[in-house]
Amino acid sequence: MSLAKYEIFQAVVELGSLSQAAAELGFTQSAVSHAIASLEAEWGFSILSRGRAGVHLTSSGELILPYIREILKGNEQLKQQIANINGLETGTVRIGTFASVSIQWLPRIMSYFAESHPSIEMKLLEGRSYEDIEHWIASGAVDFGFLSLPASKSFEVIPLKKDRMVLIVPDKHPFAALNEVRFEQIREEPFILPKKSCDNDARRILKENKVSPAIKFEFEDDQAIISMVQNGMGISILPEMVLHQVPSHVCILDLEGDHYRSIGIAAPSLKSMSPAARKVVKYVQAFLNED
Repeated sequence: MSLAKYEIFQAVVELGSLSQAAAELGFTQSAVSHAIASLEAEWGFSILSRGRAGVHLTSSGELILPYIREILKGNEQLKQQIANINGLETGTVRIGTFASVSIQWLPRIMSYFAESHPSIEMKLLEGRSYEDIEHWIASGAVDFGFLSLPASKSFEVIPLKKDRMVLIVPDKHPFAALNEVRFEQIREEPFILPKKSCDNDARRILKENKVSPAIKFEFEDDQAIISMVQNGMGISILPEMVLHQVPSHVCILDLEGDHYRSIGIAAPSLKSMSPAARKVVKYVQAFLNED
């Protein structure tokens, strides 16, 4: 059994590219290709298919990947536990995240954490949707992930912060002069919303207030939504954290009532996390409580 080959296999799957995996791990591309070929020869079947669109798992590769991840996760936990027994800190913590957390929280968290824990490395996987992150948590691709709660019942969660939900409109919209907008006022308005896989919040708020929006466009990218609003294509409801740099000609308005998304950490089991992952989680909690 070669753990190095397993690490290469996992990196190729995550990055979708032999060359990117080689750069990430510090190998040549030929060494990465050789490692994959060696595993396929050893096991007697193909695990990756290669095409113009990149590298993808074969059906056999999909069956093998969860076991590879479990082996690598167990090996990482073993190394960290041995280091802890010897009074040392070491390890890699893999974190699933989404854009607003990556922009607003993680740069400062990672910078300050590295000062006191320089031997613990954080690796980030940024999802296009909450579904991506939930899949990574469930499959073991990450130690834990940031999510908008509630999350899957199969996960254990730690609530972190409430992020206020607000209405955004073009600056020439009649609502722009208001301090607060009532839900009955937005029933006939064209809406631009995140795709369902990216949104646990805006649709929930609209449903709770008995508004069936006229959805004009749906996007995965928050910045695309903001740009469409800026150009007068509709209105939207977004979390305040997303609006850290509001472009000109966009107004942020309060909605009647108090509406939030709850951001938390989720993992299959908080107790069975690696020592390094537990340290990161505790640091995140302390950092946000002080912020």
